[in-house]
Order: sequence, then C-alpha cells, then structure tokens
Amino acid sequence: MKLLRFPVFCCGAILLGASLLPVETLGSILKIKQLCKFCDVRASSCPGKGVCQVDCEKTAICEHDNEVCVTIWRKDDDNTTVETVCHNPVNPLYGVILDDYNNTKCVMKEKKDMDTKFFICSCNDEECNENIIFNSKPLVQSPLGSALLVSLVPPLIIAIVVITSFYSYRVYRQQQNPRKKGQPRDFSDQRAIIAEEGSDSSSQLANNLNHNTELLPIELDVLVGKGRFAEVYKAKLRQGSSVSEEHHFETVAVKIFQYEEYASWKNEKDIFSDADLKHENVLHFLTAEERKGQRQYWLITAYHPLGNLQEYLTNHVISWHDMWLLGSSLASVVAHLHSERTSCGRWKVPVAHRDIKSSNILVKQDMTCCLCDFGLALRLDNTLSVDELANSGQVGTARYMAPEVLESRINLENIESFKQADVYSMALVLWEIISRCSAIGEVQEYKPPFGNLREHPCVESMKDSVLRDRGRPEIPNSWTSHTGIQMVCGSIEECWDHDPEARLTAQCVAERFDDIEYLDKLSDCSDSEEKLLEEIIVVDEK
Repeated sequence: MKLLRFPVFCCGAILLGASLLPVETLGSILKIKQLCKFCDVRASSCPGKGVCQVDCEKTAICEHDNEVCVTIWRKDDDNTTVETVCHNPVNPLYGVILDDYNNTKCVMKEKKDMDTKFFICSCNDEECNENIIFNSKPLVQSPLGSALLVSLVPPLIIAIVVITSFYSYRVYRQQQNPRKKGQPRDFSDQRAIIAEEGSDSSSQLANNLNHNTELLPIELDVLVGKGRFAEVYKAKLRQGSSVSEEHHFETVAVKIFQYEEYASWKNEKDIFSDADLKHENVLHFLTAEERKGQRQYWLITAYHPLGNLQEYLTNHVISWHDMWLLGSSLASVVAHLHSERTSCGRWKVPVAHRDIKSSNILVKQDMTCCLCDFGLALRLDNTLSVDELANSGQVGTARYMAPEVLESRINLENIESFKQADVYSMALVLWEIISRCSAIGEVQEYKPPFGNLREHPCVESMKDSVLRDRGRPEIPNSWTSHTGIQMVCGSIEECWDHDPEARLTAQCVAERFDDIEYLDKLSDCSDSEEKLLEEIIVVDEK
C-alpha cells in the first residue's frame, strides 16, 4: 500500500497542501450502540396487564451495532419473572423470531407452545425495554369501580405502613451486626457482570449466565500464563442441557489468586466491575468467585487463543495493516481508560493501568489488541488525597517504567501524571510492534525494549539506562523509509519524552492513527485515478 507523504498535526487538524482541515471532517461519525436495560432473570410483581416498569437498575451498551432491546415476561404457577437483554433480531431468542423490534415502545406479545405463560417484546430506542406494555382493554370508569377503589385505599395504607416498619426493623438489625473489618467479603453470590466482547472468544453464551449463589461448573484445562500474583488457566465452562452435546463446553480463561493475594484479586475485580470500563479492546469479564474449598479467588474472563502480544510478536512477522490495527487499537483503549467521558458522553472516572506491557495485551482474531491484567490499575478519582495516591507506591514492571516512576518522583498533585506514565509504557509497546513489521525492511528477531539488559532487569539497572544515560530503544533510519512507519515513530518519540508534560496524550496518538488511515484511503483513491487516467490516454492514442 502506498502512502501520500502529507505531514500530520495533532490534535485536531491535518495540513493538506496549503489548507488546514479539521480532523472531524475527515472521519466518519461512529454509530453509537443501543442502550438497554440489562438484567438476568429476576422475580417481578408485574401482573401481566397494563403498563409495568421492570425492576432493573442496570443499563448496558449493547455489544453489537444491530442489537435491540428485549424484555421477556414469564409466569409459572405463582412465580412471575422478568428478563431484560440485548439481542440481534436476526437470531431467534428462546425459539422466537423478533418481528417488532422497529418500535420505540416495548409492546408485549404472547407466544404459545411454551412451558409457561410467555410474553416477549423488542424495541429500538434508548432504554425502551424498561416500560413494558400489555395489550388490554381500556378500563371504563364506573360507580362500582369507584366504590371498590375507595374500599381498598385503607387496607393499602395499612399494608404500606406494615412493610415500611418491617424494612426499618431489618435495617436496624443489620446496623447492630456490622461485618467485621478486614474480613474478606463473600463474593460467591455476585451476579455475572458482562462486559464488551467484540472478538473471537467463545464466551458468546455468557450473557445467559444466571450466576447467583452457585459456583460456575468450570473444568480447568491447561496453564497458559503465570504472573506475580496469579496463574491463568484455559478452562471449559459447562453451559447445561440446553447446549448440544458437541458444544457442551465453551472455553474461558480463569485467573486464580491464592488466599493471601486477596487485595490484588479485589482490586482487579472492582476495576472490571465498573460498567464504564466496557470497551471492545478491554478483556471481556464474566464474573468473580471466591472458591472457599480451594482457598482461592477466581476471575473468569473471555479466552483468546492467539495469546499475548509478546508471544505473538516473537513467533510472527506482521504486515503494515496488522501493525496499524494493533497500534491504533492499543492507543484507542488507553485513551478510553484515561478519558473522563464514555463513548456516549456520560461522565466516568478515568483509570490508569500502571502496568502496560506486551505480555499484558492479548491479540484478538481480528488482529486488534485486548488489554488485560488490571491488578495494579488505579481509579483516578478527584476525591483521592495526595496521601492516598502516595500509598499506591512504585508499581509496574521495571522495563516499562517511566523515568519519573523509576525515580519515585511522580507528581501526586496532578492525576494526569499517572496517565503520562501509561503513555510512556504504551510507546515502548508500539516500538515492539513496529520492530516486527515487514514494512521496515529487514526484520530482526523479536527483542523487548532495552533488549541489551537481562530478562527481568531490576529498577536500579533501568535507572542507569533510562535516567543516567537517557537511553531509549533504537529507531533505525531504515524504518523511516515507510511514510506510515515514520509517522508512528514520530509519535513514539514524543510519547517517551523524558519530560512527562511534553508527552502526547493517548487520545492524540489515537487521532494520529486515524489520520494515517485516512491518508491510506486517500492514497488508494489517487492510485485508482492515476490508473484510470492512464487507461483513458491509451484508448485515445489508439
């Protein structure tokens, strides 16, 4: 692919020829995914007539663009339940084809031939499955109805008073028996928390998990990774009799912490449980469990068979296009963590990963990055005091630590400092990706950043290389012969600047990758026009 040699400026504009064009005019507007109520099957007081509001406090961004909001109402004897989900109307749901999803309101339709009384509705508007409408004849006001209403009001008031008194008594009893401080909480009854899963993992059935009190039926397979705090296993998740025999298992990843690593497990679980972390390039989190019998804590996530980025680069030389996919997705997910807004504009707490490295990034089947291992992540809440930030300590992997982290001189007065340290680490990973790209010419065997040091260099060794010698991984002149690589290398050098304030933001790097994609498309158009012009000239000469 040929690139036009146009200079790119960040953030916000591109210079083409003599005119300055805003970046916003160059990209297409991303379609925002549907926002729906999303809760597992739960008991409901909805009588199945009139208009009901589902008792669901969770709102989720649907996984795919074409998914719509769905609510299912069931009644079996005296038990009434409601379930709210996102679903692609092309595929049947409980054997039912959704044919009313273009509505803005969720109007219930009864489906016969079910084991229970079964109503379902679908709609295509923001949180439209919160209020469900049952088709029923309008009530006609009558004197008898008025009399009944008057006679029922006093008992209703008494019932409300009794319920309120009972609730107050329960709250009082709980306050009298608080949980002891320092005692690990039992998370075995936590509901499955479903995050974005935009790739190859076989966890597509995870949205149907109703994980309340029982541990998931998981069979550990093989050890696929081991870190300072935990081990990661490939595992099989039994889905039940509804799954055909040949697909009786689906593959997941299980990260196992020993009992003494409770703090690391809890921190990563809490980060994953934040709905605003949801992103197509963040590892899909299923649930967290306390396995008391084994004295272990588990995190259950999607499984990506291509492994981590370091392993992949060691065994593969990648194309320019794959390099762009990996680099742009990495910048995009780091920008998402650092942002104070979600993709749909809601305010969120920024997160610093604090251990970005190639072994903490998985490779998805579509050749994009999937960021994982949030055990050291820090929520950058403005309410945190300097002392609380200082207690977070010097964390991370020495090879990827920013100069100010190595020196333990990070500016605790400014939470942006933690983002700047992440950007430095991200630059080293981008350098690793480029070093194995065929577009640079002769590709050497994989080496990590500062490959001249031993396999696991200590902080003092890194201080000598990064602080004393001001060393950075080499960018040979041969790499810059490719225009796209030259642009990325320019961003890398700005990201690993010794001065944290001089570094680019992750959002700026993501925008530069978008600019490169635009120039690629522009170059393809120019090539097509040149070929067409040559063909016209040849025809005219004949």
